[in-house]
Order: sequence, then C-alpha cells, then structure tokens
Amino acid sequence: MVLDAKCPVGPLAEKWDRRTEELELISPANRRKYRVLVVGAGLAGASAAATLGELGYQVETFCFQDSPRRGHSIAAQGGINAAKDYSGDGDSIFRLFRDTIKGGDFRAREANVFRLAMLSNNIIDQCVAQGVPFARDYAGYLDNRSFGGAQVSRTFYARAQTGQQLLLGAYGALSRQIRAGTVRMFPRTEMLDLVVVEGRARGITIRDLVTGEIRSHAGDAVCLCTGGYANVYYLSTNAMGSNVTAAWRAYKKGAFFANPCFTQIHPTCVPVAGDYQSKLTLMSESLRNDGRVWVPRTKGDMRQPCDIPEQERDYFLERKYPGFGNLAPRDISSRAAKEACDEGRGVGPGGRGVYLDFAEAMKHPGREKIKERYGNLFEMYAKITAENAYEQPMRIYPAPHYTMGGLWVDYNLQSTIAGLFVLGEANFSDHGANRLGASALMQGLADGYFIISHTIADYLAVHGPGKAVSEHGEFARAKEAAENLIKKLLSVNGRKTARDFHRELGRIMWEYAGMGRSKEGLNKALTRIPALREEFWENIKVPGSGAELNQELEKAGRVSDFLEFAELLVLDALHREESCGGHFRIEHQLPDGEAKRDDENFCHVAAWECRGTGISPVLHKEPLAFDNIELATRSYK
Repeated sequence: MVLDAKCPVGPLAEKWDRRTEELELISPANRRKYRVLVVGAGLAGASAAATLGELGYQVETFCFQDSPRRGHSIAAQGGINAAKDYSGDGDSIFRLFRDTIKGGDFRAREANVFRLAMLSNNIIDQCVAQGVPFARDYAGYLDNRSFGGAQVSRTFYARAQTGQQLLLGAYGALSRQIRAGTVRMFPRTEMLDLVVVEGRARGITIRDLVTGEIRSHAGDAVCLCTGGYANVYYLSTNAMGSNVTAAWRAYKKGAFFANPCFTQIHPTCVPVAGDYQSKLTLMSESLRNDGRVWVPRTKGDMRQPCDIPEQERDYFLERKYPGFGNLAPRDISSRAAKEACDEGRGVGPGGRGVYLDFAEAMKHPGREKIKERYGNLFEMYAKITAENAYEQPMRIYPAPHYTMGGLWVDYNLQSTIAGLFVLGEANFSDHGANRLGASALMQGLADGYFIISHTIADYLAVHGPGKAVSEHGEFARAKEAAENLIKKLLSVNGRKTARDFHRELGRIMWEYAGMGRSKEGLNKALTRIPALREEFWENIKVPGSGAELNQELEKAGRVSDFLEFAELLVLDALHREESCGGHFRIEHQLPDGEAKRDDENFCHVAAWECRGTGISPVLHKEPLAFDNIELATRSYK
C-alpha cells in the first residue's frame, strides 16, 4: 500500500489555511453531544483536552500519574522554538521550516513541518497569555537563546525548566475545564487496549491502578497523547514510567507504526554510574550555548581537566563542524562524542564521558549570568555527581532521549484507524530522522492547542455523535483480553522480575540498535529478543494480585510490550539500508564518517502493519517529496 498523507494542494504557506477552510464544522450547541477520550495528560494531552473542553465537547482524559503535573513533559529543560525573530538575527517561518527539515535529514513531511513552524508563533502568544514566565531581557521583551542545528536565536525559555512551566500553563487551562464540567479527569488509570467497532476507534479499556478494576470507556473519537518509547533501551532520560503500551496496543488493533528505528540519542546526559542504575539524567542542550565540549588529545590521559593545558585539548565539535561548533545537531554531536571515547580519549569512569567546560563562560558572560541561566542544572549535577561544575567541567555522554518514530498519522493527525488521532511524541509526523532541540514542546502544543480542534471536528461532523456504548461486544472482548493478560502475568510465578528482563532487553538494544547499527548486529538482536521474550513468559515473577495497587504488575505489562515492540524497531532498522539522522548504519557512511543517505531507495516513511501474533508485519510506504527545499547532503561544516 502507498500511504496517502491527505495533504492539501496549493502553495506550502497556504496549505493549513486551505485545509481549515475545507474541514466541516460543528456548531457550539451541538458539540456537547460528542465525547472525546484523551489518553495522556502531558503537554499534548493536557492542551488538547483543555482546548476541546473550552470548545464545549465532553472530554474524558486519562493519565497513569497521580496528576497531569507529573507528566514527563516537565523534564524538558532548555526551551521551545518559535520564529518570532525577537533577536533580530534573520529568523523566519521558512528558516525554521528549513532547519527542521534539514535537521531531520530530509525524512519528514514538508507540509506538516511548515505548519509546525507557522503555528510556533501562536504557541508563544498562547503561553504568555496563560502566564508562563518566559525569560525576558533588560527591556522586558521575551528573551531567546540558541539551540543545536540553528544559526539564529529562536528558543524561548524559562530558566532551565521550560517544560515544567509550559505544562503548568496547560494544566491550569485543563483545571479550568475540569471545574467547568466539560472535562472529567481520570488519574492513576492506564490504557490497556483500544476498542475498534466496525473499523472505527470507539473507546478504550483501562485499569484503575489503585483498585485494579478493569473497565471500558466509550467515545466518539480517541486521542492518543502517550509520549515516546525511549525506555525500550531501559536506561534513558525518560521518566521510568514512560512506555509504549498504549501505542503498541493500538498498533495491534490496526494502527500502522511508522519509522520505529528513528530514535534520538541526546549528547548531553550525565554518564552511567553503575550496573543497577534505573534511569539517566538529562543536562539540557541549552548548556552547549556556553559550554565547550572537549576531550584530551592523547589516549589514556588520566590527568584532572584543570591540569591539561589548552594545546593538549581537542574541542572536537568546533574542529569538525566549524559552522555550528558546539551547537551541532544532537545526532551528529552524539556520534562525535562516542567516536572520541571509542578512540580511548574518553574521560571519567570507564572512559565513557567527554567534558562540557564552562571556564570561558565564567569570564564572559560571568558566573552570575551562568547561574541565572542554568543554576538549577548545576545544582542537579552537583547532587548526582558531587562535583561543582562552576569550578570544573561537567562530564557528559550520549543517552537515549526522544523517539521520532510513532504511530503513522495523516495531515489531520488521524491514524490508519478512523477516529484514532495521535498527538505529540506518540506520532511520527514532524521530526524525520532527528529532532532539533526545543522542537518537542513546540510539536506537542501545536497539535494540542491549534490542530486537533479543527481536524477532529471534521471527523465528528461526518460520523455523528453517541453511537458507541461500553456494552457493545467489542468492549467486552477487549476487557476479557486485558483480564486474561493480567491473569497470565500473575500465573507464571517465575524467579526474575520485570526489571531484570527490562535491563537485559536494554543491553541488547543499546549494543545492537543504539548509536551504531550493522546488519550483523541487528540480526543478532532479532535472534536474542525472541529468546528473551520466550524466557519472560516462562520465568517472570509478579507478586501480589491484580485487584490492588501493584506496581510490579504495571511494570510487567509494559515490559511485555517492549519485548514485542523491540523486534519491530530492529526489523525497521534492518530494512532501512542507509544512514540518516539518528539511524546510523555503519555500512553506510561517507569517507569522512558522516551519514550516507540513499534517497533513491529510502526517501519514504516506513509504516508497518500488524498481521497478528507470530506473523511478520507488512511494510507500507509513504513517499516523501521535497518541492520547497532541495534534497541535499546534510552538512554542518
């Protein structure tokens, strides 16, 4: 099947306006007849639920945390992009669009990316109106800073806690609708299945994580806003609860999964400290505005950083990519750091680290300015490492962070299942093979505040309200399947915990499908993952019962999905015989070690269709056309 993205015709800058004029509308008086289920309450979910509630729809929203304020969006530190050009350095909507397409290594859909760039300015206005405390300059105007992959300052920020402040803004808007009665909030609930009735998404099956009750919720449409799947690597910068379950269960009901191999490794993370570490901590990419990345020029140099003279240091990003220096994009910066460590020039325990040095910044703009910009990051680093980054360089190393792949959606954010809309990191649509820094918050809020309200109305207007009820046979079958899975997990009574299996899966994925991938390694992973999955179902230990708060049961269910999803990720990486963005096949590189794309054979979105347990998935393609930007070799030199 050749997938149709249903993009509007006409000039790029007019596509979104043209589409909004084509879409059907629902009158304010009729909106209350429709019920929309929003799964996930991070930035995309909270903004979507708040917007739909404000418009008058009945909204039910679900999150597995005790409050939407604990959504993983709070972990985004550095900022949010917008093309307002407050810095006066030549930014524009088209430049943001071009940087995003190039940053994604020409593997994103032009129409979606331009819409994102165009809506970026609206997002800033919306958030300022909500009271988000963006940093301001001396004159009182909103301040900007630079981020990787751009040569302009377009990133708006709130110190180093931008995601948290944006989420609080969305949460405030959501709380207003909860009080108004248009939104019902269901915290501590986890989606276990999607209910599809006659080819359309009509509800979800959930488990109350406190009581263990399994029940169904019916609606006229479903919005999945459940984030990414970087925890397939076990150690990642994601919250420990982040998972693939909701998206994977939707995939098994017919939603195509697109580009699962496009995973991002963030270059600026605290290095792994031990074998039994549970997660990794992100040091914001914004630090690379003022910090300089380096390693010793000589292999095995164990001296303290302050004892290594300037001429014996290799500022490798500045050397290799002089046009962007320390602000080279994440995928390129991560590979460069790994390359230096593989050469034996890494620092810290095991040689798995590089320095991020602020000595020069301490002179200009000075310690107080650095503290003002990044003080909470320096405090966090000190608590984790017991090192003072004001006086000695930080040690950083790449780590799994963000996933560009996700459920396939068309221009309207609708998946291959009618009535199932996918927003934010859970979809694949806007970042291609690599996401530029400060664009995740932008996409989540664009989808939630400004896109879904238009596109879901068109779907609802065509199909009419209130035809699905939770007593339908499909709801009963989905509930029974969820109950049987829980009984199966509890009945094995093996000797290894879910965390044991998750950790082993993470080792396989990092070794064979991490920063460097090869045909040989990927084939090894395709042998080892099924064997580990088989062992899981023979030896998993889940104490307690399903009729109570049981976090081991939650973990086991999520790990069981990771063990299935990991195989699809590796299969997709094996299929894509090229290097692009975060997907680096060592067989496909240029003489200087940079990624070698194959535009003739792989200039497409790879969307996988589930055909059932034990049956190989079917690949469908969406061709990518570049009519407004020349398809060129990606270079930051």
